[in-house]
Amino acid sequence: MSNFIQREHQLKGAEERPFTLDYTLLDDGKTDKPLIVFCHGFKGFKDWGHWGEVGKAFAREGFAFVKFNFSHNGTTPETPRDFSDLEAFGRNTYSKELYDLQVVLDWLSEAKELPPGLIDNRRICLSGHSRGGGIAILQAARDKRISALTTWASVARLDYSWQNPELIEKWEREGVIYAYNGRTKQHMPLYFELYRDFQAHKEEYDCCRAAASLQIPMLIIHGTEDPAVSVQAAKDLKACQPAAELVLIEGADHVFGGRHPWTQGAQLPAPTLELIRHQAAFLNRQLSA
Repeated sequence: MSNFIQREHQLKGAEERPFTLDYTLLDDGKTDKPLIVFCHGFKGFKDWGHWGEVGKAFAREGFAFVKFNFSHNGTTPETPRDFSDLEAFGRNTYSKELYDLQVVLDWLSEAKELPPGLIDNRRICLSGHSRGGGIAILQAARDKRISALTTWASVARLDYSWQNPELIEKWEREGVIYAYNGRTKQHMPLYFELYRDFQAHKEEYDCCRAAASLQIPMLIIHGTEDPAVSVQAAKDLKACQPAAELVLIEGADHVFGGRHPWTQGAQLPAPTLELIRHQAAFLNRQLSA
């Protein structure tokens, strides 16, 4: 039976708002395990669906898996699996998410509360799902501590849903628009601050430009049947960074077969297993000590 080391910590993110982080690694006597730092997506959280089991699977492959909640994702440390703070969700911006990710990477770099000798924080792979993939791309382009980047069903641009001028006019006029969450039946607010923040950093937050500037290995993973983010986004990222490896998983949806809540335990869906296999092989090639 696998023995995992799992710990949770609370950090302070944007606007001093607390958020939680956890890490998982296998207690197998091996040292200096490379890190995978995972960024969740829009309307997501670190304990969504099968992400915990994905972390264990990567731990079995010899990695330490870190996941965290963005400080303004709508959850709280007390309610980590519920969108109990929609006001915070509405006030989220890309600048705040990048700030939170910086806090996580700073904490990992200091390594004061990590198991001594078991984690190699000089070998960090940044991974991001969906909108979190876009955030991961931006951070990887500007942070020399990142050794490799992998994206899972990532967007290719952060203004992916703002192409309608009438929507922008309405948003500015009313100050808020709502994103419907079909799972929770919540109408989740998005304040105009999100758009204003993006416009103020338009070049800096250009995912294609950031990807093109990368000097580290990049792996793009996407499902061919993704209904939320078209597979074209993966092809667009590949065009921006031709040196990146592109893996298209036939028949995979946006969450690679995952669901929330996850009730299958360690029995992961085939598309997720394929994702893990490709990423582990990629990192073993690129991050070998």
